[in-house]
Amino acid sequence: MTNIGMRINTKVKRPAKELISQFENLPVPVIADNMNRMFCMNSTIRPFNDKPLLGQAFTIRTRPGDNLLVHKALDLAEPGDILVVDAQGDLTNAIIGELMALYAQKRYLGGFIIDGAVRDVEALKHLDIPIYAAGVNPRGPYKDGPGEINVPVNCGGAVVNPGDILVGDQDGIVVINPADAEQLLIHSRKKLQLEEETKKEIESLNWDRTWVDEALISKKTVFN
Repeated sequence: MTNIGMRINTKVKRPAKELISQFENLPVPVIADNMNRMFCMNSTIRPFNDKPLLGQAFTIRTRPGDNLLVHKALDLAEPGDILVVDAQGDLTNAIIGELMALYAQKRYLGGFIIDGAVRDVEALKHLDIPIYAAGVNPRGPYKDGPGEINVPVNCGGAVVNPGDILVGDQDGIVVINPADAEQLLIHSRKKLQLEEETKKEIESLNWDRTWVDEALISKKTVFN
């Protein structure tokens, strides 16, 4: 028997820690450029401290303004899991605050991404756990449900599946299917190396800019 909208899936297929760790120190824009500029959360999801985010998704879909299932996820999640909460972008009530964040930090969870509001912002700034959210509201949440754990969710306009690799920095968050990770690492490292070479060219004023005029000419641009 099933109860649609009130379900908890306890099993998550997590990618190997060794695979996830290889994305450390790769800037999110570099990764995103190698995903055809797709699979990024939109700018409504912003960081509330400067802790870099890296780990695997542990997803929660909840009714706007309610965090009952988020509390359950706090106890079910494993170290390194990032709680991705689809609260439908509603900012009426905070989904988490300092106490829940402290508990997650104590359990070595990988962070929070909340398509909804948080509170206790001053405290969140100083915690050693990355926290991203869509907004702030001091009004506390309800604890009634419904909701689901470890199902596909929409967070910041991006689909996130349980076990997806998440990388976040001050520019935002990119969502990676583990099946694409190895190839993406190769291309992202090459892209990063090219950017380092470009920086040297800029420093010496040898940056090749001929492509700009070539692109304009190909579009039949009129120069007056």
